[in-house]
Amino acid sequence: MSTNINPVRIKICGLTRAEDIRVAIACGADALGFVMWANSGRAIDTDRLATLSATVSPFVTRVGLFVDPGVADVEACLPHLDLLQFHGDEPADFCARFGKPWIKAIRMRDDIDLRKTAETYAGAGALLLDAFRPGVPGGTGETFDWQRIPDSLAIPVILAGGLTSDNVADAITQVRPYAVDVSGGVESRKGVKDPLRVRAFCERVQATNAALSPTPSDASSLTTNSSTAN
Repeated sequence: MSTNINPVRIKICGLTRAEDIRVAIACGADALGFVMWANSGRAIDTDRLATLSATVSPFVTRVGLFVDPGVADVEACLPHLDLLQFHGDEPADFCARFGKPWIKAIRMRDDIDLRKTAETYAGAGALLLDAFRPGVPGGTGETFDWQRIPDSLAIPVILAGGLTSDNVADAITQVRPYAVDVSGGVESRKGVKDPLRVRAFCERVQATNAALSPTPSDASSLTTNSSTAN
C-alpha cells in the first residue's frame, strides 16, 4: 500500500461522445481518456479526437491511449492531447520522444517486477496498473490482486482493471493510488457511458477521499513529526 494521503484523482477512459465528456467533467473527473488504438471497441480516429478534445474544459487532462503506435500516429494526435498513455511494448525512449508528459500501462502478469519496471520507465509520470489477459492490451474489465503492488514505488500508481462504484472504495483504501482509471465499469455498452454509473463512481471516490483525509490534528502531528525529523 502506498503512503499517499493526497486526494485520489479520477480518470474516465474510453470516451467517444461529447455528452459523456460533459457528464464526466460535471461529476468531477480530473482526466479523460481517448482510445487511439483501432482494434478497440472504444476507438476513435484523429478527426473525432480533435472534435471531442475541443469540448474538454480547462484544467481537465486529455489523455491519448496508444498501443505500439507509429511515430506519425502519435504526432497527428499531439495538438489535441495533454498526456500520452502507452499500453503496448513501447520502450521508454519511444514514450519520451514526443515532448509530452506520458504514463506507461503495465499489465500485471504473474512474473512482473514492478520495482524493476519503475526503474525502466523512470521518466514516466505514473505507472497505470491493469489486469493481464493474454493478447489483450487493456480494458479487460477484470481486477487483479492489489496486494501485489509493493509499497512506495518510485513512480506514482494509477489503478485500473475492473473498477466500479462497488469496489473503488476498497481499492483506494488498500492501494492509496495517485489515481483510479475506469472505463467499462461506468458504461451502459462499450464506448457509451452511463451517467448514473459515472456519478456513482465519482461520488464514491470523493467520499473515500474525504474519509481518508487527515484531520486537522493529524495534519498538525505530521507537520510536528516532520519538523522534529529535520
